[in-house]
Amino acid sequence: MVVSGFLLAVAVSGLTACRTSPSVAAYVGDEEISVSELQSAVEDRLADPGVAAYAEGQRDDFTRRVLGLLVQEEVYAEAAERYDVRVGNEEVRARIDELLGGDDPDEVFGQLAQQGIGRVDVVENVRQQLVRREIAEAEGEADELSDQALRARYQEVRESLGEVSFGYITVPDDATAQAVVAQLTADPAAYPALAAQYAGAATIPALESRAPDQLPAILAEGIAAAAPNTAFATPVPEAGGVVVTFVEGVVYPSFEEVRPQLESEAVETAGNERIEAVRDDLEVTVNPRYGVLEDGRLVPGGGGVVDILGDEDAAATAPAPAPAPAE
Repeated sequence: MVVSGFLLAVAVSGLTACRTSPSVAAYVGDEEISVSELQSAVEDRLADPGVAAYAEGQRDDFTRRVLGLLVQEEVYAEAAERYDVRVGNEEVRARIDELLGGDDPDEVFGQLAQQGIGRVDVVENVRQQLVRREIAEAEGEADELSDQALRARYQEVRESLGEVSFGYITVPDDATAQAVVAQLTADPAAYPALAAQYAGAATIPALESRAPDQLPAILAEGIAAAAPNTAFATPVPEAGGVVVTFVEGVVYPSFEEVRPQLESEAVETAGNERIEAVRDDLEVTVNPRYGVLEDGRLVPGGGGVVDILGDEDAAATAPAPAPAPAE
């Protein structure tokens, strides 16, 4: 799903020396994120009705997340400067268009907003993706992105990418179901015509592919036990009759289909080490009014100065609730 291409993450780490001021929300190296800057960033995001609906009733949590994103932005700005890489707005927009593919931007961005991610965060997230790539290339680690390396990785993970291709047709009674089972077993290509003959809310017009954990619960066991290109019948009164399920078998995405994900993974491996080195080198602390550090995450609580980015021991990434639209 395209939304996954915009995934946000905020890395969090251990404690550092005390630097506190009531007017400062966080210190990132020599830079400061003021409380007023944080409040403005929160309000800007809440101007989107979808984001506002998400944040309703959890304003403090939302503010903490925005603070984490602002800190992350400062860390990436420092990393880009240290490695002398520049990512322009046109590059960011081109990458966003690539990730969207043929999907409706408003629909995708609307989904992200419902998860509390504003457009500005999507833009910055994509910029950070490109910064990681540029740093990896600048440091001579571009081999990780070579076609040969990506294809080798594809072969390693291919089995885990398998999905079940199946479809189901709801018919009025068992006799009809048995006839449809026989037809599908004899001629799997007949599925679309049979689905059209018994069209309805409980019939899928064409075969679709899903991960094993996304199969309809009432059919999952039968699908798992079925041999490829076979069908079986299941009485489902609430569906209006008997459901005939046809199982084509396990299908795998092509290399080209998953190449963007493989590239992203390679970039994370090659470029993230460099970003982490910058995090470790920076003294990053936050005003304790915004939370405390627990298991690498900034959480509600009081007392003490909280470091968001630094120590290796707490350098676990905390996925931020989901990304947001582009401007």
